[in-house]
Amino acid sequence: MEADEYALMDRAEDGMWWYRAAHARLAELLQQRIAVASRATGEPLLDLGCGTGGVLRALRTALPGLQLVGLDYDAGAARRASRKALAPVTCGDANRLPFRDRCFRAAVSVDVLCHRNVEEDAMLEELHRVLVPGGLLVLNLPAFRWLHSAHDRRVHNARRYTAPEAHRLLRRAGFAEIEARYWNSLLLPLMVLQRKLLARRRDAPSDVAPFPPWLDRLLGGVDAAEQRLARAGLRFPAGGSILVTAIRR
Repeated sequence: MEADEYALMDRAEDGMWWYRAAHARLAELLQQRIAVASRATGEPLLDLGCGTGGVLRALRTALPGLQLVGLDYDAGAARRASRKALAPVTCGDANRLPFRDRCFRAAVSVDVLCHRNVEEDAMLEELHRVLVPGGLLVLNLPAFRWLHSAHDRRVHNARRYTAPEAHRLLRRAGFAEIEARYWNSLLLPLMVLQRKLLARRRDAPSDVAPFPPWLDRLLGGVDAAEQRLARAGLRFPAGGSILVTAIRR
């Protein structure tokens, strides 16, 4: 991304409701799935495409004692992330990870596979390579090609996915126990309104921006209600994003 988009991310990811929602989902899932095993074995967690470090800092808070490692293509973002999360962050290419085989217990990656400079099969094969057998992969992906908008162009998203498409990609890369669930579902109608009507100009800014406090609280409250419904077992047929989990064979 351009430097100004990284700067927007750096300012927004601690407060904007979408970042809070994504970070909370990742932390809750990882607390359930890998915390005990990772502390026992000492293998770290990788945040691939960590941007300016918001996910790393959220996971550092939620999973104290778990070793965290970040990687981002942009050297300036990598430096910001390392300072923000107090974790080692490497500058590198998602298509050719600079790590040895089978060295991570888990990996997360938020809206990176969709990037125009990422080769889908190469990135997933690399993640498969660096995870230990039985290691957990967690991806967040933007959903539905028809939602492609000025926001995607600003952040260089070349692709958006459906849950079945995500499942097929990970299966092809050798992953097992794949589960793909939509989220940001209750707010999907507002997302469509924003992206297809209010900000449909090609030169419109990205969605990463501070919201008025009252609106941020309202959107965050709707998402919190959605999370409670999901914990109760409700699965949504559509959403603005897809959260995918898989296991390295």
